[in-house]
Amino acid sequence: MGTEFFMSYYEQIMVALTVTMILQLGGMLFSVFSDRYIDKEQKKLLITVILVALSIVIQNVASDYSDKVLHNRVLRLWLDIYGYSARPIMLVLFIKLLDTGKKLTGIMILVAINAAIHLTALFSDICFTIDEENIFRRGTLGGTSFIISAILIVVLMCRVVIMFKDKDDKFGVIIPVISSVIIVTSVIADIYLEENPFISFLTVAIVFSTTFYYIWLHLQFEREHEDALITEQKMQIMVSQIQPHFLYNTLSTIQALCRIDPDKAFDTAGKFGIYLRQNIDSLGQKDMIPFIKELEHTQVYAEIEQIRFPNITLTYDIQYNDFSIPVLTVQPIVENAIRHGVRIREKGLVNISTRKIEDHVEIVISDNGIGFDVTDVQKSDRSHIGMQNVRDRLMELCNGTFEVNSKIYEGTTVTICIPLTDAEKNDI
Repeated sequence: MGTEFFMSYYEQIMVALTVTMILQLGGMLFSVFSDRYIDKEQKKLLITVILVALSIVIQNVASDYSDKVLHNRVLRLWLDIYGYSARPIMLVLFIKLLDTGKKLTGIMILVAINAAIHLTALFSDICFTIDEENIFRRGTLGGTSFIISAILIVVLMCRVVIMFKDKDDKFGVIIPVISSVIIVTSVIADIYLEENPFISFLTVAIVFSTTFYYIWLHLQFEREHEDALITEQKMQIMVSQIQPHFLYNTLSTIQALCRIDPDKAFDTAGKFGIYLRQNIDSLGQKDMIPFIKELEHTQVYAEIEQIRFPNITLTYDIQYNDFSIPVLTVQPIVENAIRHGVRIREKGLVNISTRKIEDHVEIVISDNGIGFDVTDVQKSDRSHIGMQNVRDRLMELCNGTFEVNSKIYEGTTVTICIPLTDAEKNDI
């Protein structure tokens, strides 16, 4: 009587756990569909993860039902083949979630070998078999699924370490590590459990790991979204800081020219109108802009400044121009060269050149100004804050690099490298 009560109570718990897991996966599926932070590729992959996890839960229930109720040996054999073949696939999907663009050819070969070995159960007992009494018996290769899963867990941990080794947020490692520990523990429990449970420990681990990974991905993408908003706000603040300074100087120049040279004042006002229009258009650009637009903006700025400082000459060596660049990248560098470098020279010279080098574009802005200590760029010195803003935006928006070389009384050279997109790389 006590044993029967215990088994009845145990079965009720297993049924409740199964229903809970199915509802959990269903709710997660709805959440993924409506999650606005996760990108399209990750969303497809998460949906696949949830559906595979759901199929493993159903397989567990169906296998137990075919054993204890239907006593159908053949059906149980097919279900177990699927179960042992599908479990390593979950780990492959977890690995894929870390980097959707990474090819996993070698890993998929392991998964295919695992499936092929378990398919031998249809005609051999080398992997496992269901005997005439409907009892599961493991063969010589019965541990294949566990061994391959262990290999995949090692691969998963290596990918996690590589992914987070250069990041400040080391907390992101915790969820993949916890999920792997839970899976390993569940595998050990399943191996040493004599009786086949209604739902295997590994199935429970897979469902909870799927939940953990969804929460982890959501937090990662939410953080990236917030970082992008902060970058955009910084950019808008930077633009608002640049505008009043140049507006004041240009209006003062036009005011002075109205008395001594009305025609030149008229011409300068026209150029200033073009500059303002280009600047306003730039404010609406949240992403990258064509380099040609940035160059035109810089040229108009330089022409206005040359009215105030006629001793300045700008030269251009544009060997490549079919690429994109963050808004207000070149113009602040030229402004810095004129304001703090060449304008006090008898013959000030600023040169802008571009060239395509394999997978990136190199932009070089050099001048023969008075130079400065390059360590000042790292400080909050307002004379170089524009250069620091450019450096930050290049890194944030296109993973570009910014290098300054300067010698006091000799001049300054700024080298900007911008990675090309796949389309730009193929451009001839």
